[in-house]
Amino acid sequence: MPTLIEKPTRITAAGNKPKLIDEYVGRVNNAESRLSVAHMRSPGGWVEPGQTPEFDEYTVVLRGMLRVESKNGALDVREGQGVLTRAGEWVRYSTPEESGAEYIAVCLPAFSPGTVHRDE
Repeated sequence: MPTLIEKPTRITAAGNKPKLIDEYVGRVNNAESRLSVAHMRSPGGWVEPGQTPEFDEYTVVLRGMLRVESKNGALDVREGQGVLTRAGEWVRYSTPEESGAEYIAVCLPAFSPGTVHRDE
């Protein structure tokens, strides 16, 4: 029988400004370690520390623009586009445009603070 996920759990975000993270599937909301699915909303001018996670992250931008920096340059991912970052690769996410961004992130395996490895 299908299992209803009644509501997400709000998770505290890293970065210079408040960002909303609502986890629907993952370690926090339903103890799922295989993957996590979160709805993100970040304000204009938001930037988080760089990271070298132990998980792949698939991101689909629903509104606005998400900048994804790597050691090889930066990608501006806009509404209707997606991006994949691979485990073990350094990345930094930001929303430099005034309107911010809204996006869905899927991590394999599930996101956890202990496996994201943020820069100091």
